Amino acid sequence: MTTTPFFALPDTPRTALRNVRAPASLLPRALAVATAGTPHGEDLAAVDIVLQGGRIEAVEAALTVPAHLGPDLGRSLVLPGLVDCHTHLDKGHIWPRKSNPTGDGHGAAIATGEDRTRHWHAQDVRRRMEFALMTAHAKGVVAIRTHLDSLAPQASISFPVFMRMRDEWAGRITLQASSIAPLDIFLTDEARQLADIVATAGGQLGCVTRFRSLPNTPLMPEFDAAMLRLLALATERGLDIDLHVDEATDPEARTLIRVAQLALQVGFKGRILCGHCCSLALQTDEFIEATLAACVDAGLAVVSLPVVNMYLQDRTPGGGRTPRWRGVTLLHEMRARGIPVAVAGDNCRDPFYAYGDHDMLDTYAQAVKILQLDHPHDGWIGAATQWPAGIMGLAPGTGRIDPGGTADLVVLRARSWSEMLSRFQADRVVLRAGRAIDTTLPDYRLLDDLMDGLGQV
Repeated sequence: MTTTPFFALPDTPRTALRNVRAPASLLPRALAVATAGTPHGEDLAAVDIVLQGGRIEAVEAALTVPAHLGPDLGRSLVLPGLVDCHTHLDKGHIWPRKSNPTGDGHGAAIATGEDRTRHWHAQDVRRRMEFALMTAHAKGVVAIRTHLDSLAPQASISFPVFMRMRDEWAGRITLQASSIAPLDIFLTDEARQLADIVATAGGQLGCVTRFRSLPNTPLMPEFDAAMLRLLALATERGLDIDLHVDEATDPEARTLIRVAQLALQVGFKGRILCGHCCSLALQTDEFIEATLAACVDAGLAVVSLPVVNMYLQDRTPGGGRTPRWRGVTLLHEMRARGIPVAVAGDNCRDPFYAYGDHDMLDTYAQAVKILQLDHPHDGWIGAATQWPAGIMGLAPGTGRIDPGGTADLVVLRARSWSEMLSRFQADRVVLRAGRAIDTTLPDYRLLDDLMDGLGQV
């Protein structure tokens, strides 16, 4: 059944979204100042958005564009296409056949490893990845970076699948990929083989900044050796780096500062994105200041995964104890120091997170509440749009509403942040190149043949 949009644009080459509200922080600065028309702290401007030839032709003050170009949308909120810079599409939707009975990170790693060994052949990975992309597309996501489990032989299976998906989805979702493996791999010959696979795929070289076979606290000399090897392999191949860092409730997990120091030491020229960084919130003020200063000097970017980390962190297997903290990193402090930051979706219906639907609008809505990105809203919508687009090096204008940019937009019935954050926006209209797409979601039954007989659906 096709979803019917709550409004219709004229079937003409030139149309307009009239009388809408758009984030002022995502508009051209002069226009945002000139059209500001909502209460202080809302970060919204009253505009008309003119579309032609699949692009944004102009953004004008509200109700100044001729009425025949499009309907008066009654102050509906318009956002640019959403950007998810940290996901795990290869893990997605295995929960029905491999759940995590403990709900914590250790249980997730064990369950995922067992499922990967048994089931992650190319067709299985492709089917689940396709399902995820269909869902994200319907939600208004225009770009995704996925991590791919990369211990041999999985990298040689999953990266070719990713490359085919990237080609098939070109023009709908821009796809990037990063490797993920324990840090141990960068003390072995397997590291060079992995770096070559990543380079062939045009991906990012990544790992978890923890050892599987060595102690992780305090930091051992092997940590520097492995990270320096990763930096060298990335430099040799011209690769950016994407790391899982300090995803722990342990205040002794302190690798973020060392990653920054080593990147500075070798003069690494590429981009480095550090995901999670949870334990930083448990450090002393002095150590936090030193870490943030090192991140600034090294040019690191940070992405928080608030929904998944709140699910995993500080959980007691079997329940009976209320978690004591949110499990998120210090995005406010990082942004204040000019460190590029973002929020992202992370896992979806797998042992690391039992829920989710590849919906960056929902991720942002939950992030606002978990991280208190409000009062004022102060441009934080950038954390799900233009900031991750910049971190990923996407085409200029991605995640913004600029004249000349592609008309990839999400139109909501909600007229304010309060309305958007209070009610799930199930009836959103997604425009791609200025035309509404079918936002009907794929049925979970499409994956039943991968799950039947393997677990409770």
